[in-house]
Amino acid sequence: MTVRQEQDRHVAEETVPPTRAARELELKPREFELAVQLGEVRTVAAGPGGRRRVPRQEIERHRSAEGFPKALRTRLWVVGTTEGAELLGIGPARFARLARGGCFAPVRFYVNRYRVVVWSYLASDLADFADGNPEMLTGRTPALLKAALEKHPDRRARGWRARRIDQLTAQAGDPWERAAVPAAVLDPGELARAVPDPDERAHLCALRPALLPSRPDATAAREVVDELLLAEDPDEIEWYRHCLAAALARARAARPAPGLDRPPAASPPPPAGEWKPPAADGERAGERARPSRWCAWLRRRKQRE
Repeated sequence: MTVRQEQDRHVAEETVPPTRAARELELKPREFELAVQLGEVRTVAAGPGGRRRVPRQEIERHRSAEGFPKALRTRLWVVGTTEGAELLGIGPARFARLARGGCFAPVRFYVNRYRVVVWSYLASDLADFADGNPEMLTGRTPALLKAALEKHPDRRARGWRARRIDQLTAQAGDPWERAAVPAAVLDPGELARAVPDPDERAHLCALRPALLPSRPDATAAREVVDELLLAEDPDEIEWYRHCLAAALARARAARPAPGLDRPPAASPPPPAGEWKPPAADGERAGERARPSRWCAWLRRRKQRE
């Protein structure tokens, strides 16, 4: 048995496939998918094709935790505009303004039969926002929110993209895979300008992760989704080009792209100064401590259902 075969056998013995992991964690398929995206459930690469499996220790960690499985499912509780507004004690119109202004980022979406994008949010994210910004929930619309909406009328798509890019970067296992993540939200023209070397560009395209596990079958819905997958505003595009340039430099330092037997073409320098995405768009899920008051309330609500 080769070393690689022995490693694959060991991984298979110490891990389980996603379907079995979801069953043992008492999660529905979409809940499990979200748990993996958010880093609630850790996965490891196993076998050819980059397939992911769940370590047995990860399953035991959750199953032995206090409040399992309700505590885990509460952290994965997803709400739409109506229920989110109810949780915050505000009207749907105000909730929509807060969401469009980037006060909290959506965690998923779907396109309905009218080609309208329907966004969903983590209830725990809304709890964080409410505890940290109570002044945003009452009275007149704050001036900062008005200014944000004037500059970008709807930040929901870019907030979702930022969240997915964070998640995919955390899951990437090697420098070239990490460089391929910001490349995933740049259209072909922008990618060519950011990575002029065709061999490097082809390698990044081959490694580029999917932001969605699957795309809609209907052509009309697929067109809507395709627009949501790419950065659109100039400042957002510039930010991801900056991220790509930095990641590409680290990847080149680690090793050249496969088949590259010459110095790569120079990429355009990143913009001067330190680039930072809008705070609400670029935050990692789970970065801040959960407020105990709201989390307790959310758990009680879920237990009553």
